[in-house]
Amino acid sequence: MKTKVTPFETYQTYLSMKNHFTNRKYDFFTYGGKSRATMTSFNKRKDKYWFEKTSRKYSDQEITDFLLANFVTADTPQNLWIGEIINSGEKTYADWMKRQQSLTYLFKEQSKELLYENEFEQIFNCSKGHPPILKKYLGGELNLETLTIYEKIFSFRKNFDKKLVDPVWETVSLKIKKYLPFLNINVFQYKQILKGLIDE
Repeated sequence: MKTKVTPFETYQTYLSMKNHFTNRKYDFFTYGGKSRATMTSFNKRKDKYWFEKTSRKYSDQEITDFLLANFVTADTPQNLWIGEIINSGEKTYADWMKRQQSLTYLFKEQSKELLYENEFEQIFNCSKGHPPILKKYLGGELNLETLTIYEKIFSFRKNFDKKLVDPVWETVSLKIKKYLPFLNINVFQYKQILKGLIDE
């Protein structure tokens, strides 16, 4: 049975997800998806109706996934306004769900393209600025899930943090770091996919 939540709990999850993706020190899992919000502050919100509607429509886990999809898809989560979620959140969530259902396929196809154009050793090379893997992501040819899976396999982010001092990478780096704990995958399976492509 799906666990239903109250409008106030939905609001708390929203604030917690926002903090997770915008505050380096805040962790959604450490705080159990809760925030210091009060019922008084919630009742004063003009968009309260949206939280009421959303809590009726989705289960507890679906609300978490819905908000995750919206924050992780935003170019800059700091600037994601609740109005945007109200207007286009459903489509963003549907697109995110499709990506989750095709993770291995998308990873394989996007990796194939990446390796067709670059030697494997070169994809993380920062000597001339943004490395190929980051350029592919910024150009929309590689999605955040694929980039985050590469991080799970190779842990390249901290190395990039040292070598790339620019706001574009800083935003992407934080996004990868914050998305990692939500992406539950079998790392070995993805290593095997990659090994198969490199050995071709």
